[in-house]
Amino acid sequence: MRVHVADHPLITHKLTYLRDKRTDSPTFRRLAEELVTLLAYEATRDVRVEPYEIETPVAPTTGIKLSNPKPLIVPILRAGLGMLEGMVRLLPSAEVGFLGMQRNEETLEAITYANRLPDDLSGRQCYVLDPMLATGGTLAMSIQYLVERGADDITAVTLLAAPEGIKYVEDELAGLDIPVHLVTGAIDEKLNEKGYIVPGLGDAGDRLYGVV
Repeated sequence: MRVHVADHPLITHKLTYLRDKRTDSPTFRRLAEELVTLLAYEATRDVRVEPYEIETPVAPTTGIKLSNPKPLIVPILRAGLGMLEGMVRLLPSAEVGFLGMQRNEETLEAITYANRLPDDLSGRQCYVLDPMLATGGTLAMSIQYLVERGADDITAVTLLAAPEGIKYVEDELAGLDIPVHLVTGAIDEKLNEKGYIVPGLGDAGDRLYGVV
């Protein structure tokens, strides 16, 4: 798995305010959307394109357009929804599917509870959105889920990642023969005993939408 940390002052600036416990939910949502747009720029460097013939006001020329089938954006419910608008802003023609996965707080294992994806993802590039790569269970299972349906190129976009989570995903996906990439805003120090990223930013879902 290729890992890319999007090291940019604006990304670090926005992450600083996302981490701050004093940042309220409306501000957190806005900052998350802005940050994801910056991360999406890095994540889509290898998006598939094809030549496209056009005429400018001056002369004919050849540009490019997104290839078919269009990319599929897959936010992991519920926290991934807070990243969707920022990603769609950069890829407005992409299709969107939804995958509901939840971490068991006792075993830290991920379980699937919702699926709104096409049955056949053959030849599709997929962009998986999940704010926190902590233990790695949710992301690894999500990627395997997409591969089973035919996806042949997957990029995960996260706000933060933990070293333990990255290693877990790499180990779980070691046998895959398709490209898997991770684009993240930062790799933090570690996980604590509860499986939270340190220093992290807390529970992304709760900070986006409140405790429910």
